[in-house]
Amino acid sequence: MARATERLQRYLEDELGECRSEDVEERLDELSTLEAAIGPEQVNTELDVLSALANETRYTLVRVLVAAEAELCVCELHAVVDVTESGLSHALSGLVEAGLVEGRKDGRWKKYRATNRAVALVTVLEGSVDE
Repeated sequence: MARATERLQRYLEDELGECRSEDVEERLDELSTLEAAIGPEQVNTELDVLSALANETRYTLVRVLVAAEAELCVCELHAVVDVTESGLSHALSGLVEAGLVEGRKDGRWKKYRATNRAVALVTVLEGSVDE
C-alpha cells in the first residue's frame, strides 16, 4: 500500500503541480468510496456471469438461444453442441445459475430461453467486436 500511496502522490504532484498529504488522503477517500459503491458482492456476481460465458459450449448455447428469440428444447440444443447429454445438462445448469438462461418443463421436454441479461451481454459483445 505504501508503494501505491507513493505513486499516487507522484501522480497528484504531476497533475496539481504540488501535492500535500491531505491531497493524497482526500484522493484515497474518493477511491475508497468508488470501490465501496461497487461492492464485493456485485463484483462476485458479475464474475460468475462472465465465468459462465468463458466456455465454448456455454457461450455457444447462449448465442443460439439469443439468436433464436424463442425457447428451444434440450434436444435442439444438443444438436448444436458436440457434448454428452451430461455435459449439456451441466452447461445449462451453469447458465441458469448465472441468470443467463431460464428453463421450464413442458410435459416430458425441457425447454430453455435466453434471459434479458443474456440478450444484453450478447448485444454489447456484438457491438464491441470488429467483424
